[in-house]
Amino acid sequence: MSPDSPRPLLGRLAVVTGASDGIGTVIATRLAGLGAEVLLPVRSSEKGRRALDVVRREVPDAVASTRVLDLSSLDSVDALVREIRAEGRPLHLLINNAGVMTPPSRQETADGFELQWGTNHVGHAALTFGLLPLLRAGGGRVVHQTSIAARRGRFDETVVAAQPYDAMASYVQSKIAIGLFARELQERSRAEGWGLTSTLAHPGVSPTNLLAAQPGVGRERELGARRVIRLLSRLHVTGTVASAAEPAVLAATSPLSDGTFFGPSRLIGGPARAIAPWDPFLDVDKAGRVWDETLRAVGSRFSV
Repeated sequence: MSPDSPRPLLGRLAVVTGASDGIGTVIATRLAGLGAEVLLPVRSSEKGRRALDVVRREVPDAVASTRVLDLSSLDSVDALVREIRAEGRPLHLLINNAGVMTPPSRQETADGFELQWGTNHVGHAALTFGLLPLLRAGGGRVVHQTSIAARRGRFDETVVAAQPYDAMASYVQSKIAIGLFARELQERSRAEGWGLTSTLAHPGVSPTNLLAAQPGVGRERELGARRVIRLLSRLHVTGTVASAAEPAVLAATSPLSDGTFFGPSRLIGGPARAIAPWDPFLDVDKAGRVWDETLRAVGSRFSV
């Protein structure tokens, strides 16, 4: 990848989860504009078509297509992995961007995990494990998307199964696990000579669809916080959807790659830059534990 080229990702293959709207569509569009061929795994074919229209409108010569993926089902993850691996092409970028946030009542994935834990962390980890041979072949980079909600606290997976259900606490655990997993993936790659890099990003705060009405997760109307964030975004206090995508794009393209954390220059917004890792992501022992427990959770078909 030549940083001086106007299309430094030409000839590179990228997979962007959660690209059917919001930050994910912006990330996919930016990567396509830099020359990458972009695969958009989506649950909704209709939203996928709309996202492709956006990408192609912004980048008329974009090479982009959709695939089917439901991160809340390991069978669906496995099907996508098999499809992409059957194509036999090296993979250069995997952007683990999709997520769900604070369903009002506890829900479970098809495999029995709490929905946020199973979608945000387990599903993405399984996808990463499954695509590892292609990432190794491409000297690839994995970008993991965490959240400012993970800035404080500590990893404690018992929170996810605790009763009564605490939506925000479960969300935070999924996002801390993502940060720890990203760290451990980099350490494993270095130790085992896998030749891939693992980076971490957070988008700050912006009026994305995470807090919008989502009948599929039991939320019939947008949360009041989203209305406040939308107002603050207009006042340039928080980021926009476009600016919130930039840390992940920088994480995908910056020569500062191995284990680097990227976010907005201010916690809730501003230009993207490399930032210091947050305390919850620094625990080496917990990073190893997250890795081992995640491998057990996803089962032998996603072994490394």
